[in-house]
Order: sequence, then C-alpha cells, then structure tokens
Amino acid sequence: MTKALFVTGTGTDIGKTYISGLLLKKMQELTTSTAYFKAAMSGNIRQKDGSLLPGDAAFVQKTANLKQPLATMCPYVYETAVSPHLASKLEGNPVNFPVVKKHFMELSSQYDYILMEGSGGICCPLDYDTAPLYLENIITKLHLTSILIADAGLGTINNVVLTNFYMNAKSLPLAGIIFNNYHPGNVMEEDNIFMSHKLTGLPIIAKVEHNATDLNIGAADLEQIFQEVK
Repeated sequence: MTKALFVTGTGTDIGKTYISGLLLKKMQELTTSTAYFKAAMSGNIRQKDGSLLPGDAAFVQKTANLKQPLATMCPYVYETAVSPHLASKLEGNPVNFPVVKKHFMELSSQYDYILMEGSGGICCPLDYDTAPLYLENIITKLHLTSILIADAGLGTINNVVLTNFYMNAKSLPLAGIIFNNYHPGNVMEEDNIFMSHKLTGLPIIAKVEHNATDLNIGAADLEQIFQEVK
C-alpha cells in the first residue's frame, strides 16, 4: 500500500524543495522505500552533453540520500526559468496529465511513500495553451492531501490565509503548515504563526530554522499525514 503527500507553497522560492528534502530525510528514518516526484521543473542547468539536470530533484536526492534514480523524479524538465506553462510554450513539450499520472503510478508500484512537490504556488499553471492543466487538477485527479510551506516572516499571514481559502474553495485537503526561515523568539514570527493557525484552523506541523538540517517532528507523526494512493 503506497501513501503519498503533496507539497505546495504560498509562492515561488518559499522553500518547498528545501523542505521536501528534509521531509524525505525524516521519512528515511522509517523506511528507505521513499520517492520524490515533481511533474514539471523549470530553470534547470544544461549539461555539456546537452541534457538538463533537474536541479530540484538533485537537491532532494542529495539532502535525503535517496536511492531513487534521478531520471524517475520528473517527466518534464525545462531550461527557461519561468512558470512551466510558459517554459513549455517557449521550449515545446507541454505538460500532459496522462504522462504525469503514468510516471506517478510507476513510482507507486515501486515505493511505499511518495512526496510530490508542486511548481510555484498553488495557482501556478503547468499548461495553458495546449490543454489547460493546473496544480489543482493534478492534486484532485491523484486524490492527494497537501501540506503548505510558508515563510515565517512579514506578509505570511495574508499569503497563508489566501492560499488556504483558495484550496478550500477548490476542495483540496490541507493537512497543515510548515513554516520556513523561522527564528525562535522572534515576536513577529511567533505572532505570524499564531495568527495563521487561528485564521485557518490548520495545524502547525513544524517550524524550520534557517539552514536547518532536520525537522522538529517525529517520523511516525509525519507518516500519519501521508494518504493512501487511490
């Protein structure tokens, strides 16, 4: 029985990949049968042989010490550092849901746990011109539960509340929030976290300090957030 979890964020460059690495590192304490997946990555570096290195996947693989082959982590890899829908328009090869699902289901037949990371914030389109595809479509069609990554700093209350409101409106289940770039004792950040919880009702899963190498959550508690793949 494979279980999965989707990682979304209040915006781009919020730390989704960094936190994904720490999440999978923590899950490795329970089992090595863990996998990382991301439907589309943009802004990747072209190698001397002409191939593109999926940077986010490589970071997670190294952080969590995953044995999973890099080639299985992302079906759509783009060079241009823009939203995937624009990158695919500029480079060709638009994101196709049946392809994404095929790769995801292949992983589910090989691993006990899959952590799927989104691209950008929850409203980020993966394709628009060919066959409109949004992150919410993937979450819904794969029956995934999400966690929200947010920055602990200024502006996060608004970003958390709006993201939660949007996901509720789209019937996208949220299991809780992880705050990144947290500084213990910072009055503003402590209040941001308190108010985000009060205004959304979402549990605070973890508070991650800058450059942390571990999560302050038990592996067994984290495992409970993953939901069975349907």
